[in-house]
Amino acid sequence: MAKYTGPKSRISRKFGEPIFGPDKVLSKRNFPPGQHGNDRRRKTSEYGTMLAEKQKAKYTYGVLERQFRNMFDKATRVSGVTGEVLMQLLEGRLDNIVYRLGIAPTRAAARQLVNHKHIIVDGNVVNIPSYSVKPGQIIGVREKSKSLEVIAEALAGFNHSKYPWLEWDENTKCGKLLHMPDRADIPENIKEQLIVELYSK
Repeated sequence: MAKYTGPKSRISRKFGEPIFGPDKVLSKRNFPPGQHGNDRRRKTSEYGTMLAEKQKAKYTYGVLERQFRNMFDKATRVSGVTGEVLMQLLEGRLDNIVYRLGIAPTRAAARQLVNHKHIIVDGNVVNIPSYSVKPGQIIGVREKSKSLEVIAEALAGFNHSKYPWLEWDENTKCGKLLHMPDRADIPENIKEQLIVELYSK
């Protein structure tokens, strides 16, 4: 399954944000990479700004271009504000839900857990990171995987209350998607309206 495997710190420096999680390099070099990265006089065109926003969203959620475009097309066919629906579709991915529930420390780690069949949905193993979780479904850790160190460390002290659209049961190591989140509740710093404008050109 295709995924981004390039240098992550370089991408984080490009956007000036820890796209893939905490990054020590970003704190030391808080300017874009490359020969002209520290040139403050560079200006970005309107198109460049919209493109950068789309790239940021793709890297943040670990989605490649074709898959992202398909999600956007789907968002345009659903009633509601296209940008907000797009963000909800991204948030509803199984790998993202696993990350939001604190089962994994990063989305990349969550994707790996899903791929390696450590995650169950409604009692059945699902190994497709892009699987769309629906409200009411139960997402949990497979019984024989509950002792995995990476999962135990990620869950230790994790604050589940910061995502009100999710419910977590510590005893069963299972979570439930109560409803799709409102855009105001999604913490990602993404200007989805710019993405809508980009694809509308």
